Amino acid sequence: MTDIMPDEGFLQSCLFFTANRLGRAITRIAEEEFAPTGLTPMYGYAIRIVNGRPGITQKELAEKLSIAPSTLTRFVDKLEVKQLVRRSVQGKTVMLYPTPKGQSLEGEIRLASGRLKARYKAILGDAAADALSDGILAAGTRLEKGAAADAIDA
Repeated sequence: MTDIMPDEGFLQSCLFFTANRLGRAITRIAEEEFAPTGLTPMYGYAIRIVNGRPGITQKELAEKLSIAPSTLTRFVDKLEVKQLVRRSVQGKTVMLYPTPKGQSLEGEIRLASGRLKARYKAILGDAAADALSDGILAAGTRLEKGAAADAIDA
């Protein structure tokens, strides 16, 4: 008796699968471009935001990076150990400030970010890369709002 292989075409039309595939591909490229900074892309972007907004709260930074506050706390712990940011606690609010060492990486982080953008635009084309980014942002926003509404209704 032969084993019947199920049709696996559903994977190509599944947003969950295709979004994760895209995420893995762009993460691999981003990590390569950020490697010279000694930082992961997320750490680099976190430092850029803190450098640009000294005193930003951890909550605001988590929102800007679209990550859970607990995940950001772990990021900040590591950035603090590396002396790239410093925390200041005022009541229940934790504010983040750049350190001179973190500020000194700004140029290198910007170059890595620029290389990343240039690389994916060279692969996808400018218009397609911009349209994809806009579409993913819009879809993510709608899905987040829908998930939040579903949680309220539950």
